[in-house]
Amino acid sequence: MKAGVLFSGGKDSCYAAYKAKQKGYELSCLISVFSENKESYMFHTPNIKRVEEQAKTIQIPLIIQKTKGQKEEELADLEKAIKKAKTKYKIDTIATGAIASEYQASRIQKICDKLNLKCLNPIWQKDELKYLHELIENNFKVIIVGVFAYPLDKTWLGREINKQFVNDAIDLNNKYRVHIAGEGGEFETFVLDCPLFKNPLQIKNKKISGSKNSWKMEVEIE
Repeated sequence: MKAGVLFSGGKDSCYAAYKAKQKGYELSCLISVFSENKESYMFHTPNIKRVEEQAKTIQIPLIIQKTKGQKEEELADLEKAIKKAKTKYKIDTIATGAIASEYQASRIQKICDKLNLKCLNPIWQKDELKYLHELIENNFKVIIVGVFAYPLDKTWLGREINKQFVNDAIDLNNKYRVHIAGEGGEFETFVLDCPLFKNPLQIKNKKISGSKNSWKMEVEIE
């Protein structure tokens, strides 16, 4: 079983790759889509170009596909990337980090059906609190690189997902209905280390921008 992983560099795609490997899949390649549209319906955009450093430390080939990010049309670009992975690396499965988005999951499934590939969603419908605890227990070092919901502000940028973060996220959910795992787009993440990495990544520089309750942190990796 050879899998290509749809990979954004955030917690969900990294954990999906980890779970796929645990299930016995050979991780043959990572597939990343670089979208010009920061409001893309399908693709994670903060720090997306840093997936190149992640791929190097995982030591897996990376396929990069660029897209304008226009709704639905970006799916044709995703299909191109998946088709390339199937041809070049002989994959039979696509692994995704989809958790709750029917929009994403249904469209990826449609592409897989068309290309005669299995679609593996190892964290689909996973309990969000259990999921965050699993990240911590399995030594995933995940930081927040974008916040996009009230009352989140720039003080959350760079925070690591640890027990204190989980407690704070529960409070936010109780008071403001912010999704604990950020599935509503409330926050975006970047993985600096996990069991798939040969060496942890270090932040060399960072650039913070935004206002009110919409902030992002672009990082440089050494």
